[in-house]
Amino acid sequence: MTSSVLDLAPVVPVVVLEDAADAVPLARALVAGGLPAIEVTLRTAAAPDAIRAIAAEVPDAVVGAGTVISARNVADTVAAGARFLVSPGWTDTLLDAMKGSGLPFLPGVSTTSEVVALLERGVTEMKFFPAEAAGGTAYLKALSAPLPQARFCPTGGISAASAPSYLALPNVGCVGGSWMVPADAVAARDWALVERLAAGAAALRG
Repeated sequence: MTSSVLDLAPVVPVVVLEDAADAVPLARALVAGGLPAIEVTLRTAAAPDAIRAIAAEVPDAVVGAGTVISARNVADTVAAGARFLVSPGWTDTLLDAMKGSGLPFLPGVSTTSEVVALLERGVTEMKFFPAEAAGGTAYLKALSAPLPQARFCPTGGISAASAPSYLALPNVGCVGGSWMVPADAVAARDWALVERLAAGAAALRG
């Protein structure tokens, strides 16, 4: 089991799957490109089966669940084989459920007060979302001085072009993005393109 999602790779692909049958070939392409941590979002009905398939058939992948917003989401995705959890935001109830899962997790924050509240609860690794809309690199840079113990995975509006500026920040462990899994490539099952885009993302370092 991984202890930190932030240290697996510089980029965590944020994946939306309409068809669970695409999960395994997509995961294999991402892993081959050098991105082992894969966040499958719970935005579609196919997500739990997709997580289950990747966990069972792609041993080199570290599959996680994104858009986790309830204790039920936590229980269902843990049962499906998720190895980490990511939420767009958090409440005490959700935080307790994620902590209780025993898995690494990244609760979402977009304000200083939310960061301080999580630090108070002993949580130092967080998702910064929606990154670009919430202030981007300037906001995270400003947080690093008063709150150096907090580390982030910014997600939301990040591209291959903007990712390096995030990764250069001392309080950013990785970024989340979907540019290496474009919807048209997934729909066309162009796994070779996904692998090439993943390799480019894996090479990004601050």
